[in-house]
This record gives sequence, structure tokens and C-alpha cells, in this order.
Amino acid sequence: MSRMLRASAIMAAGTMVSRVTGFVRTIILAAAIGLGLMGDAYQAAYTIPYSILDLLILGVLSSVVVPMIVRAQQQDPDGGRAYEQRLLTIATLALTVVAVLSVLAAPLLIDLYTNWRPGSREFDVAVSLARFILPQLAFFGVGAIAGAILNTRDRFAAPMWAPVLNNLVVIGVLLAYIVVSTGRDDISKVTSFDLALLGLGTTAGIVAQALVLIVALKRAGFSFRLRFDVRNARLGEMGRAGVWTIGYVVVTQLGLVLTTNLATAASTVAEGHGITPYNFAFQLFQLPYGIIGVSVITAMLPRMSRSVGEGRLDDVRSEFGSGVRLVASVMVPISLLLMVLGPAITVLIFGHGAASPENAVYIGNVLQVFGLALVPFSVFQLLLRVFYSFGDTRTPVFVGAGTTAVNAALMLVAYYTLPAAYVVMGLAFAYAVAYALGAIVAWTLASRRVQGLGGWAVGSALTRMYIAALPTAVLALGAVWGVQELFGELSLINSLIILAVGGGLGGALYLVIAHKMRIPEVHSIVGMVAGRVGR
Repeated sequence: MSRMLRASAIMAAGTMVSRVTGFVRTIILAAAIGLGLMGDAYQAAYTIPYSILDLLILGVLSSVVVPMIVRAQQQDPDGGRAYEQRLLTIATLALTVVAVLSVLAAPLLIDLYTNWRPGSREFDVAVSLARFILPQLAFFGVGAIAGAILNTRDRFAAPMWAPVLNNLVVIGVLLAYIVVSTGRDDISKVTSFDLALLGLGTTAGIVAQALVLIVALKRAGFSFRLRFDVRNARLGEMGRAGVWTIGYVVVTQLGLVLTTNLATAASTVAEGHGITPYNFAFQLFQLPYGIIGVSVITAMLPRMSRSVGEGRLDDVRSEFGSGVRLVASVMVPISLLLMVLGPAITVLIFGHGAASPENAVYIGNVLQVFGLALVPFSVFQLLLRVFYSFGDTRTPVFVGAGTTAVNAALMLVAYYTLPAAYVVMGLAFAYAVAYALGAIVAWTLASRRVQGLGGWAVGSALTRMYIAALPTAVLALGAVWGVQELFGELSLINSLIILAVGGGLGGALYLVIAHKMRIPEVHSIVGMVAGRVGR
């Protein structure tokens, strides 16, 4: 037990530091290259390697690769050592080839992911950045495999802390860019040196991350040598096991390609209203779910899986209901606060350097719309785990495909009906509607599988949570109105005051009202936090 607690503490600390340094990196990135076409060009180039990795490896890493490594360690005479070496050999060679081909195909990839005209300045800058960033494919993929092998050996520290080094390296590069760059955020003035510094610096962070994982693997007793006996790599078994996971990744990546195309098309008409505001707002929107929702899912899925295996469907329903109510007790007030305080949050975070307060306000407007999606998205993700607890990876693919199709249709409607300055907000609204509908479909299918999910109890609990959170939203609205009446447009100081009153006091007000209304999930969270602080 003490070993597990120690591992959990290491992972939790690494995750938190990684998220904090990641946000510092994002803040400095916005200050360095702004939120206009230069920022959009970087975001387009930066998105591509992660999309390729999702398709090739990351989507099946936890669901397929890790279990196969564990099985090899248990069943092979050498404890899986040869299998691990084959896997790392194949990953190294294959991803190196993919990285080289991707660099050569950079213009085609930028053309696929954006709606910019080949030969335009923004297109050429994005291609140059992509050529410097795409080599990280090989290092990131090898690092991912190394991290998976470390996890199977109960070595959790390096995989959790390596991204922190990546963030620190890139932060240093961005600060150097601010000092030495001649073009900064002006896409018409950036030089080849500026682009090389920005692109190679981004890749250097991934190289440092991979090297840390490789060194940690060596210290864990793993000796790497090239093995080309591919027949014993069980690639066919891996492909069969991961086909539905890969299908889900393909579907989501198609949605991403459409999103980047529509957002970059809008940015050419209304600069500062493109893919950069969308990505930054999405990152903030995902943060509450990443901290609370993922933690609940991590604890919930094994228990539901055991209940399914033992035929205890009542326990599955109980576990799911508890998870939804626990997540919603946090997501409901946060979603309302995001809808009210979005611009104040983003001006405080992004309103520095090359990013003007006006551009930061627009990120906040997009974040306000994303606030609508927070509860439906969280419930949707929890519902998928009901299917996974039954070993069903196929149904989530079809539900995800339907959700992506609805999202794509609504995004196209937004793009062709809204003025360019509002297109990205329309894309966020399409995302919210699609996941709300997806949650309804997933709930219906999961309820049939489990013979009921306690919809009345969950709906009643959510209603009480919204009632408890409404005074918080009203207080936040009052803070926004009052500060702007007294001090005018949003600034760093104004935003800080609004967040202290609307966010700080508003959050405390929600806790008091939820306590008076005897919402048990809030008591659980307060008790958990108090216990951790006490320890």
C-alpha cells in the first residue's frame, strides 16, 4: 500500500507541475508570437506531429501496447526483454522514416490542415516551422514507448516529470525568441533565423524529454539493442486489439482537420480570430476535466470492470451515478463561472507582450462558449467508461463518429453563416451542442446495457447543483458589471479584481449554499481536500 501511495504522490506531483509549467509556456508563447497569423502558423505546424502520433501510436499505447508488454513480461522466458527491444527497435525505425517523410511532405500537410493559399506568407511560414518541428515525431514516439516500458516496471517518476523538462526548455527558447527576434509577432517581418529558433527550440524540448526517459530506462536495468525479428513482435495481434481504438482516433482527427481548416480560413479575414484563440480557449476548457474528471474516471473504471465481471449491475449503476454526481458537483459551478468570467480569465493570462488585451478578450469569448460544453463533455466521457467496463471498445467508436459528424455539420453551418470574427465562437458552440447530443445518445445506449443508469436521481442531483450555483453566477456577473462601470475596459488589474470577487467569493458562496442544501458530493470533495491539506 505504501508503495502505491508513493507512486500516486509522485504521479500527482509530476502532473500538477507539468500542467503549471505548461500554462507558463502557453502564456509566454502568446506574449512572444501573439494571437494573430504568426500564432496561427505556429499552432498549425505544432498540431501536425501530435495528430500523426495519435494516429500511429498514442491512441493504442495505454489500451494495447502496455497490456502486451505486461503479458510478454509474464509469459516470455526472458521476462519480455526481447519483446521490449523489438518494440523499441520497430518504433525507432518506423518513426524516423515517418519523421523524414513528414518533413518532405510539410507543404502537403499544411495544405491539409489549413485553408491558406499555397504561396501566401502565412502558408510559407507554417511550412518552415513544420519542417523544424516535425523531426520531433521520432523522439516523441520513442519516448512514449520508453515511458510505457517504465510504467510496466513501476517506474513512474520519469514519465511524469519528463514533460516538465520539455516545458522548461521551450520556455527558455521562447524567452530567447522575445529577446533576439526581429519579427516577433509580425508574420511579414519574421526571419529565417526567427523561425529556426522557434521551431528547433520546440523540437529541443521533445528531444530533452525523450533523453530523460531513455536514461531512466537504462537505469531501470533495460539494455537496448536492435532486434529485427519482426515476426516475433506480435504486430498482427496488436493491430487486431487496437483496431477500434485506432478507429476512434481517426474519427477525432478528421474532426480536428476540419476545425483547423475553418479556423485558419476565418483568420485570413479577421486576424486574431483563428486557430490560436480556439486552441488556447480549448486548453483552458479542458483543465477542470483533466484535474477532476480524469481522477474520478481512473478510480471508477476498475471498480466498474470488477462489478461487470462478477455480474453485479447494481454496483455498476451505483458507481456510475456516484462518479457523475461527484464530477458534476465541481463542473456545474465552474461551467457557469467560465461563461461569465471567460474574458477576465484570459486577459489576466494572455494579455501580455505581443498579445493585446483585445485579442485576449476574444479568447475569453470563445472560452465562454466552451463553458456550455463542460458538463455535457464530462458526462460523455464518463458514459464511455461504462462501455469500456464491459470490454466494449466498438460502441464508443460509433458514438464518437456520430458526435464528430454532428460537430462537423454544425461547424460548417457556423462557418458559412457567421461573420468571420464570430466563426471560432461558432466552432466552440458546435462542439458544445455535439457533445450534448452525444451524451444523450451514449446515455441511452449505456442505460440499455446496464438496465438503467438512475437517470431520475442523477437529473435531480444536477438540478440541485445548478440551483446552488446560480447565486455564484449572479455574484460573478455583478463583479464584472461593477468593475467595468468603475474602471472601464478590462485590464490586468481589473481582471484580477473580477476574478477575486467573482471567482474567489463566488466559489465560497457555492460551497456555503451547497452545504445548506446538503449536497453530499460537495461534502466529499471538501473533506478530501481538507484531508490532503492536513496530511
